[in-house]
Amino acid sequence: MSAKDILGALGKLDFDNTFNPYFDRCPVHDAAEAPELRSYYLFEMLERAASSNLDAIWVGRDLGYRGGRRTGLALTDDIHFSDHLVRWGLEPKRPTFGAPVAERTASTIWDILMQVSVPVFLWNVFPLHPYVNGDQFSNRAHNARERKAGTDILISIVQYLRPQRVIAVGNDAFKVLSDALPDVGVNKVRHPSYGGQKEFLESMRLLYAGSFIESDPDLFSRRAGFA
Repeated sequence: MSAKDILGALGKLDFDNTFNPYFDRCPVHDAAEAPELRSYYLFEMLERAASSNLDAIWVGRDLGYRGGRRTGLALTDDIHFSDHLVRWGLEPKRPTFGAPVAERTASTIWDILMQVSVPVFLWNVFPLHPYVNGDQFSNRAHNARERKAGTDILISIVQYLRPQRVIAVGNDAFKVLSDALPDVGVNKVRHPSYGGQKEFLESMRLLYAGSFIESDPDLFSRRAGFA
């Protein structure tokens, strides 16, 4: 398995009422080269994460219309798009135009991630944006068929990146990870939405008690092997 294989598997996903940010272009919000940009950035992050001393993969449920649909990056909105790319030594170029859009879950995730000094890769159980029929700018939970396809790719990513640990963000992600990776110790944290923000932040601070950035802005890059 390689980063190229993973992109190839993503390109084969074909489900009704889903948006594939790595191969589809949104006619409303995307720049002309948006799918190519998102594919490029994901490929580079996969390769760089595989060659780093990766602390963890944080796994959410699926992409949202205000976040990953636009950026192609799990748990990341426009506001934190550049922060995500800079962490992996990449030059940011937004795939969307207009005013940056914020997503509540992404904001909470990055409240912690901006303080963490070790390499972390972000992903979802289902790597596309599932939406309600007739409304592309809505969110729905992925179904069982979509979950199976996403889980196969998730397993490949864990095997390729070899993280020291896997962290499930929410009960849905934890159930999938526990079933799919029975030999991997999966840490579960509360999803930050629906009143879970405080508990999520407390759990993450416990998991990363010894890995917070103090005053050195280049600390993450050195630990990831890019400086």
